[in-house]
Amino acid sequence: MSKFYKIWLIFDPRRVFVAQGVFLFLLAAMIHLVLLSNPAYNWLDIAATKYNRVAAE
Repeated sequence: MSKFYKIWLIFDPRRVFVAQGVFLFLLAAMIHLVLLSNPAYNWLDIAATKYNRVAAE
């Protein structure tokens, strides 16, 4: 357990954190696009119908 710091001797921490940030951004974008494509979770259309606005097609 006390030798976990040695992983940073193999991997460059800056590259790991940049790669992690890019991965998390792409994952978040994918989740948002999947939710927007589902009519039950499309918050843009739900808000448009709630406030009597014309939904974008």
